[in-house]
Amino acid sequence: MTTTTPQVNPVLRTPPASPAAAAAYFSASLAFHADVSDVASALATAAAEGTDPGFVVIDSRSTASWDQGHVPGAVHLPTALIPEQAEQLLDKSVPVVTYCWGPGCNGATRAALALAELGFQVKEMLGGFEYWVREGFAYETWEGPAEKAADPLTAPVDSDDCGC
Repeated sequence: MTTTTPQVNPVLRTPPASPAAAAAYFSASLAFHADVSDVASALATAAAEGTDPGFVVIDSRSTASWDQGHVPGAVHLPTALIPEQAEQLLDKSVPVVTYCWGPGCNGATRAALALAELGFQVKEMLGGFEYWVREGFAYETWEGPAEKAADPLTAPVDSDDCGC
């Protein structure tokens, strides 16, 4: 007699983690990452209220990239310069949020690692500058302020809140 084992689809070939393990993983992920829209919202609220957002944003890209466009109020600190300049530019008691180009670039991860190794509290902004622009947030260039319409594939068209 021949028995056949049912085929398992690629999603379930490796079973999901236990709920406890998943909760620990996703909780840790939130401790390491910040969403572009959350960063923008926190910065906008702080600006409107005349308060400090409680963190500083670091653009870890090159000067040419910074000039092309960057998050308003961000500090320009290329990853290669972190070891020699971070302690002069940043306060270790203030959390840092790093970003680079976008999800296809791990420059923000390298910058976050370099800052963490120096003793800074750090998160990485998921999506980077690409998603900052794609979600329709204002940015600055060497020529001055700029803004593009939100990409409907990354941000709601008729609302400021995606409901996440």
